Amino acid sequence: MTRQRRITLSVTAAGLACFALLYAPQPVLPQLAQEFGLTPGGASLAVSAATGALAVVVVPVATLSQRIGRRRVIIASVVAAAAIGLLLPFAPTYSALVALRVLQGAAVAGMPAVAMAYLAEEAGTAGVGAAIGALVAGNSVGGMSGRLLAGFTVDHLQWRGSLAVVAAFGAVCAVVVATCLPRERSVPVRGRNGLRDALTDPVLLAQYAVAALAMAAFVSLYNVISFRLAAPPLNLPATIASLVFLAYAIGGVSSAAAGRFADRLGRAPVLLAGLGVAALGALLTLPDSVPAVALGTALFTGGFFAAHSVASGWVGVRAPTAAKGQASGIYLCAYYLGSSIGGTAGSSAFGAWGWNGLVAVVIGWFVLAAGAAVAARHAGRPALTPA
Repeated sequence: MTRQRRITLSVTAAGLACFALLYAPQPVLPQLAQEFGLTPGGASLAVSAATGALAVVVVPVATLSQRIGRRRVIIASVVAAAAIGLLLPFAPTYSALVALRVLQGAAVAGMPAVAMAYLAEEAGTAGVGAAIGALVAGNSVGGMSGRLLAGFTVDHLQWRGSLAVVAAFGAVCAVVVATCLPRERSVPVRGRNGLRDALTDPVLLAQYAVAALAMAAFVSLYNVISFRLAAPPLNLPATIASLVFLAYAIGGVSSAAAGRFADRLGRAPVLLAGLGVAALGALLTLPDSVPAVALGTALFTGGFFAAHSVASGWVGVRAPTAAKGQASGIYLCAYYLGSSIGGTAGSSAFGAWGWNGLVAVVIGWFVLAAGAAVAARHAGRPALTPA
C-alpha cells in the first residue's frame, strides 16, 4: 500500500472512530431522558460534556503536537477514545456517564486538533481546500455512522447496548489507525509567536466566530430532532426516526465540493452560500410533515458542512506556517464550544419554546455567522483568491 493510501485510510478511520464515538449518544437522548428523569436540556449534557471537554483540551493538544509529532497524538487520541467508549455502557448513574463523556471528549480532541494541521502541511496550499474538504467529509461519515448504529439498535438493545455497538466499531477503527498511519514527512515548526499570530489575525478571528455560531446551530437542531420526530403529531419509532441521520451523507458530499469550489471561486462567497442553504433548510423543517422535515434537514446538513469545510480550509491557508497547529486548534476550540454551550442552549430553547423557537434561535446564529464571513472578506482580501 502506498504512503498516500495509508494516510487516507488512517485519517478516514480516525475520523470514523472519533466522530462516531463523540456523537453516539445523540440519537438515544430520549431514552436517557426517560430512564434518568431528565429534560431535553439535561439529557443533552451527554453530548455537550464531551464536546465541551474537547473544546478545552484541543488548543493545548494542538500546541503539543508541534513538539512531539502529529502521528503520536492521532494514535493516542483514537485508542483512548475507543477504550473509554467501551466503559460507557457500564456507567451506573447519569453523573458517571457524563464524567466518562468528559474524559472521552478530552481524548477525542487529539484527532481533529492534529488532522487539519497535518493535511495543511502535507497537501500544500494548492490543494488544501480539497484536502480539508475530504477530511471533513470523512468526519461527517463518522458522525453519521455513530448516530445510525446507535439509533438503529436502541429499540432492541436499549441505550447501553447501542453505545456498546458504537464502541466496538471505534475499537476496530483504532486498530487500523495504530497499524497503518505512517510517520509524517514534514517536521512541525516550533514558532514562538504562533499562538499570538493565531489570535491577532482578524480573518482567523472571523473564522473562529463562524465555527462557534454555525456549530451551535447545527448541534442544537440535531440534539432535539429525535424528540421532535418521536412526539405528536409525527410519532415515529426510534429506529425510523434515526434515519434522519442519513442526511450526513449529503454533508460529506457538500463539504468536499465546497472545498473545491472555494479553491477556484473564493472562500467568502462559498461560505455565505453554505450558511444560506443551512438557514433555508432549518426553515423548511417548520411544518409538521415528515417529508418537509427530511428535506429541510438534508439542506440544513449540506449547507452546514459546506460552510465548515470552507471556514476550516480558510484557516489552513491563512495561518502562517508556525501558527497552523495553534490556529486549527483555536478554530476547533471555538467549534466545540459552540457545540457544547450552544447545543445545550438550543436544547433548552426547544424545551421552553418548542421547535419554532429553536428554529428562530438557529436562524439568528446563522445571521451572525454570515456577518463574520462578510467581515473576514473585508479584513483580508488576499485570502479570498484561490490558494
